[in-house]
Amino acid sequence: MIDLHTHTYLSDGVLGPAELARRAFVQGYKTLCISDHADMSNIDFIVPRLVDAARELQTVMPLRIIPGVELTHIPCSLIAHMVGRARSLGATIVLVHGETPVEPVEPGTNRAAIDAGVDILAHPGLISEDAAVLAAKKGVCLEITTRKGHSLTNGWIASMASKTDARLVLNTDSHEPKDLLTEELFNITAKEQVYQNRLLICLK
Repeated sequence: MIDLHTHTYLSDGVLGPAELARRAFVQGYKTLCISDHADMSNIDFIVPRLVDAARELQTVMPLRIIPGVELTHIPCSLIAHMVGRARSLGATIVLVHGETPVEPVEPGTNRAAIDAGVDILAHPGLISEDAAVLAAKKGVCLEITTRKGHSLTNGWIASMASKTDARLVLNTDSHEPKDLLTEELFNITAKEQVYQNRLLICLK
């Protein structure tokens, strides 16, 4: 299993990087990206520490650990700058917190993140077809998530991806141990999204 969106107590998770990595490994994960929430106030603190933690843990664990960051509630006009800053600090994977329907994310965030060339647009809500087309063109992955609330629009996102050939990635957005998936639940979730995607297409 691969999970490219998880959090530790460096932001709003409850586990440290070492414990998160250990628990993920025991669950059967092969690759884990730790992508704590950041904005201009804490990015200089979070990313270097995740880079250091990933490097040290990687030497003693058979789990591939990737240092990342989730740029969260960034004003649209600052997203491109913050993406560049995250990469310069060593974030291997940069996510932007997309326009989920359960939070007051600034309208236009999805498009600004895609324009900035992020790696993953996290829980992008009711993403427009135009934005999905651009994501496909720029190789930006759209996220299918198991996170409560954010997952409400998974079917829509899968439908837009199917329509535009945008890439999809399945992540957990884990904040605590119970959020990590077993391999069985991971496979069930992936199959359900394929089903929902086909269902939505049939209804149109």
